[in-house]
Amino acid sequence: MLLHAEHITKTIGTRTLFADIDLTLYPGDKVGLVGRNGVGKTTFLKLIAEPHRDGDMRIRHFGEIGYLPQDPRIDDNVDLKKSVTDHVISSLNLDAERDELAALQAAMEREPNELAIARYSAAQERFADKGGYTAEDKARSFARGIGLRDERLDAPLHELSGGELRLAEIARILFASPDALLLDEPTNHIDTDARLWLLDFMRNYRGGLLVISHDIDLLDESITRVIHLDEGKAHEYKGTYSLYIRSREEDEVRREKLDAHREQEVKRMKTLADKMRGQSAKRAKAAKALDRRVDSLRAEQPKSISKQRDAHYKFPDPPHSHRTVLMIDELAKSYAENDVFSDLSFSLDRGHRMCLIGFNGAGKSTLLKLIARITEPTNGSVEYGTGVSVGYYDQEHGDLDASETVIENARKDLSGFSDPETRALLSKFQLTGDTVYQNVMTLSGGEKTKLALAKLVAGKHNVLLLDEPTNNLDPSSRDYIAEALSSWTGTIIAVSHDTEFIDVLNPDFSLVLPEADFSHWQEGDLEMVALA
Repeated sequence: MLLHAEHITKTIGTRTLFADIDLTLYPGDKVGLVGRNGVGKTTFLKLIAEPHRDGDMRIRHFGEIGYLPQDPRIDDNVDLKKSVTDHVISSLNLDAERDELAALQAAMEREPNELAIARYSAAQERFADKGGYTAEDKARSFARGIGLRDERLDAPLHELSGGELRLAEIARILFASPDALLLDEPTNHIDTDARLWLLDFMRNYRGGLLVISHDIDLLDESITRVIHLDEGKAHEYKGTYSLYIRSREEDEVRREKLDAHREQEVKRMKTLADKMRGQSAKRAKAAKALDRRVDSLRAEQPKSISKQRDAHYKFPDPPHSHRTVLMIDELAKSYAENDVFSDLSFSLDRGHRMCLIGFNGAGKSTLLKLIARITEPTNGSVEYGTGVSVGYYDQEHGDLDASETVIENARKDLSGFSDPETRALLSKFQLTGDTVYQNVMTLSGGEKTKLALAKLVAGKHNVLLLDEPTNNLDPSSRDYIAEALSSWTGTIIAVSHDTEFIDVLNPDFSLVLPEADFSHWQEGDLEMVALA
């Protein structure tokens, strides 16, 4: 046994996410935690990532647990002058032990007495036992595997882009090879090659694994058990994700038949009880007994897993603008000695769609921020056409105030909307009920994405800049948002590793970074999206 959790319960305000759930994770277990956005998957994983006790709820660990949050960030206490490779091996403290070994060696060489030699020999033996002499090569292999380029492995952390920093942190967590791994959306922000490397890692991992993912291939190839969170309860299924889907559908059919049979029985007994009332005392007593039986049958009715509601939403038509909406001329951006890109020039007309393609660190997010005028270029210019209003979707959700509620955040961008109108818009993005009064900090990643998109599309923009808009969305939500964007008549510039989303968006142009290669969308570009 690696992890044992009892009576896992979480309430936010008046809303109970889940209650009295038990979970045990054994060596070799590979479990997928699934459910629609907002049911509490991320909160559940975060709760069990640390051993603690709170009333009846008790979380116990019986080995080393590695936890990868949905948006992995490097700790504020980490020295950003440290190289990527040193950051990866720091998960086993091998960077500190290597430095200590070097210091002991220097001391021994200065004064080669017995004590200095003994200290160095002992430290050398400990370092070798922990795999210290092969750690650097292994760490570099992990960093490469997860998508960092060779030239970045010796770079200091402060030179990395936000996406590269996330990859370095993922490599650090996986490199530690703990007894159990708790992974929240591990394939977010990574390209196809890195995703395949991660799938292979998970297939061969011998510890306990609990993973949240909307990546169906990952769930099918890497897990042997599914836990479905729904309406505060956990429903468990054996087998892969595809087997779980079939089992769930079969369960629904069985439950519907049982429900129909139970309802028929309830109607029969109610009719019989009604006929008996007002007759003899004996029959009246029998009628009361039937009433109790009806109440008992209804109380015994199991609550089936709620079905995902199909959502359809048409984004409002964009305001009119000049035909040419965006003009980029000789744009360049550098940070210190790092030239992100240079000599970038292109223009887009009203209604055009463009996909940005490039590996992590190539400058895709940087370009969107330049176009949104959030950051300043090193050289060149960004010009808007007459009547252009630009809306920017930040994959970091930086435009959301975590201390405010959902509806308070929405009101800032929906001036002129009444509260009922604001709530109606939020409901289109499946933000309903008490959820709208939750603080943003308590939302799941998928719910934050929906809130940010709701604010964006209601902002009366005619140019949208989208930075990984489908990350953290469940498949159903991703599909309806992609369909809504595909029929919208405004201009879109998108960054995404999600080939299905890009395919539905049907781009007119591609821009490959850092080469600054602007061209019409053509056959083969979708494959480049997957590989970038």
